[in-house]
Amino acid sequence: MLQELIRYLDSVVARDPSPRSRWEVLLYPGVWALGLHRLAHWLFEAELFFMARLVNHISRFLTAIDIHPGAKIGRNLFIDHGFVVIGETAEIGDNVTMYQGSTLGGTNPTNGVGGKRHPTLGDGVIVSLGAAILGPLQVGAGARIGANAVVTKDVPEGATMLGIPAKATLMEVTPETQNFVPYGTPCSERFDPSTQKLELLQCEMLAMQLRLNSLLEERDAAAAKLEATRKRRTKSA
Repeated sequence: MLQELIRYLDSVVARDPSPRSRWEVLLYPGVWALGLHRLAHWLFEAELFFMARLVNHISRFLTAIDIHPGAKIGRNLFIDHGFVVIGETAEIGDNVTMYQGSTLGGTNPTNGVGGKRHPTLGDGVIVSLGAAILGPLQVGAGARIGANAVVTKDVPEGATMLGIPAKATLMEVTPETQNFVPYGTPCSERFDPSTQKLELLQCEMLAMQLRLNSLLEERDAAAAKLEATRKRRTKSA
């Protein structure tokens, strides 16, 4: 159990440059919220629903993070700062990162039956600040949800989602973008929340530039092929 805790703390340090030691990480509200959720989820699974809710209520009071006792969470979830909401039927894979103000919200069933109402996140997903993922949809492994994005449809593996409603944005796949990127934004080495709109515009401009380059390459290839065909016909004539 101690080794598992150390591995978890090391996983947080790998994604957050601010702590100087594991001891600092132990003071993070996200760590406390996750620990209390483990207890609440155990009580929930034992059908001790009132006790599970009580632990959840205490955790929310202490950490400003609301994780429903029924939510299923994998290993090494890192919640950076507070005001995160995770719904009852949400399922979270391993090594997921959620930033402040992000929400895994549910849909209101019209038939009155609860069922699966919240999203399922694959391994290594990054949910940036203020982002909302709504409904029983699937977010593929390694996907990045940009700041303030609102996701209402399934997200492919490795996609970067931006906007309201969120849409996939073309990003250049390089060794740098395959590693962990703070706030899920691969357009620059650092992402400052105070300039997030500028960062998102830069992402969109980069995507358009990549698309334009791709179209130009396709045009040049088609022109070269046409020219080669014309020369062959000229020789045969």
